[in-house]
Amino acid sequence: MPTPASECLYCQENKTLHSLMIKICDLEVSQLFLFKEQSYLGRCNVVYKDHAVEFHELNEEQRNAFMGDVAKAAKAIATAFNPAKINYGAYADTLSHLHMHIVPKYKDGYGFGSVFEMNPQKIYLSDAEYAAVTEKIKAKL
Repeated sequence: MPTPASECLYCQENKTLHSLMIKICDLEVSQLFLFKEQSYLGRCNVVYKDHAVEFHELNEEQRNAFMGDVAKAAKAIATAFNPAKINYGAYADTLSHLHMHIVPKYKDGYGFGSVFEMNPQKIYLSDAEYAAVTEKIKAKL
């Protein structure tokens, strides 16, 4: 059963959301968030602004705009951090709100060559480091 907007951490912008992510900016139809857990330097989440659940429920214009936001964010992350590859993930099994994980992978880095871990809880940054990462991404958008 889909999560209603009234219980959705993205729609409510609640404490759980802020404990996991830092908002970087608004995009055309999405919001861009930086994950606080940074085992994959620059890992972000592109979150559709409206409470959509499934990608196929969007009309063509909405889908194109959302994927345009994903591509724009991925390009900014790739330009800012020069990863060997970017992985993408759209799961939402338990939190039904349309979003796309953008996970930069680095050769000889954590998890390279395998599926990324959702929250390995290995690397957290200082406030100044988070600010530097978000500013680096913003500068490339």
